[in-house]
Amino acid sequence: MSERELLRRTAEIASGFLDSLEDRSVWPPASVGELRRTLGGPLPPEPVDPLTVVEELAASANLGVVGIPSGRYFGFVIGGTLPAALAADWLTSAWDQNAGLVVGGPAAAVVEEVAGEWLKELFGLPPTTSFAFVTGCQMAHVTCLAAARHAVLERAGWDVERSGLSGAPRLRVFVGGKRHVTVDRALRLLGLGNESTVAVTIDEQGRMRPDALEAALGGSDGPAIVCGQVGEVNTGAVDAMPEIAALAKAAGAWLHVDGAFGLWAAASPELRQLVEGVGEADSWATDAHKWLNVPYDCGLAFVAHPEAHRAAMSMTAEYLVADPNTARDQMDWTPEFSRRARGLTVYAALRSLGRSGLAELVERCCRHARRFAAELGQLPGCEIVNDVVLNQVLLRFESDEATRAILDAVQRSGEAWMSGTTWEGRFAIRISVSNWRTSDADVARTVAAFERAVHTV
Repeated sequence: MSERELLRRTAEIASGFLDSLEDRSVWPPASVGELRRTLGGPLPPEPVDPLTVVEELAASANLGVVGIPSGRYFGFVIGGTLPAALAADWLTSAWDQNAGLVVGGPAAAVVEEVAGEWLKELFGLPPTTSFAFVTGCQMAHVTCLAAARHAVLERAGWDVERSGLSGAPRLRVFVGGKRHVTVDRALRLLGLGNESTVAVTIDEQGRMRPDALEAALGGSDGPAIVCGQVGEVNTGAVDAMPEIAALAKAAGAWLHVDGAFGLWAAASPELRQLVEGVGEADSWATDAHKWLNVPYDCGLAFVAHPEAHRAAMSMTAEYLVADPNTARDQMDWTPEFSRRARGLTVYAALRSLGRSGLAELVERCCRHARRFAAELGQLPGCEIVNDVVLNQVLLRFESDEATRAILDAVQRSGEAWMSGTTWEGRFAIRISVSNWRTSDADVARTVAAFERAVHTV
């Protein structure tokens, strides 16, 4: 079989999977043990025909594939994949460009430049802001906080790239009590352990309290980083960015924003006021594989101080071919040398949606979230825990046991899937509406699954 025929058959299999989303169980039927038995076994001693490999892989793995692209998947703030982004991802693999250097793929480099500029404009960031396309928000935090570490220690007279952290001035990082764990892990990877963090008091929705931040900053001196949050992962709550930005600036601290999904509210005229003041920060991290609905993996890092960004990331070697006069070498801004040309999917998604389409996608997801809160909140014993300001709905029932049992019944039904969480010491259910496919009918089917579960439990 020719390569063209192999790819045509693969496209048929992929299309068949997408066509099945309406009817298939969102959670797959096979257990991990069953998948190990089906997919495992010894490495073949001889080559296997590529078509046989693909056919058998598709047949065996299909039983363990989660319906994440479905409009009824509401777990972990995970989006689907827009058609243009999916097609661009196939091209990305076929073209197989190494998007670390311009010479590894000039088109990939230019597409990334263009998409980066579009994103800065959509988010309302300063025009001179630098950017990086990375694997996810985890590495976006690492990239931004590396730039922050460089900048605040440089102000204190310390060159961290040359001398490391041993003997450096003590650096304090002020974080909200409900910050995402990827911020903590980024700090750990950068050599800033848990003892460097100061947890600032939050309100009942998980927002950092400006008065508490002011008190914490006033009781500390030396290099400092403040980590604000736009979209708490359970409630969707947004920190008071204008006040926090003013406090960070007055204290001489670097302000980093975790906007993993919430930063996309800036693309919506209806929701933009929620993130007012976000452009006053020094760095921002977000994901494109959440609300922009591009394939995994794609995180985005933005830094208002390109000199600090590049100083923290840039490295070179004798064998590398770089010409800064022609285009932007991506490896100067990311933690990676060899890397996937993930800017292609972002470019395709943004072009296919346009400014109005992206705004409509974000607003539609938030509208679905409000409907979930309104209708599920009418079920016997159901409490909507959060103020639904974005796409997150947090709910629970009379007891942890009842909440767990109802969630389990909905998940086992295959109608929809969402995750459980813990909020203020109690078990809760978290619904995240992030998928472009989610329709009014999907919301209705999911609400009906909850109604059946409540009556059964």
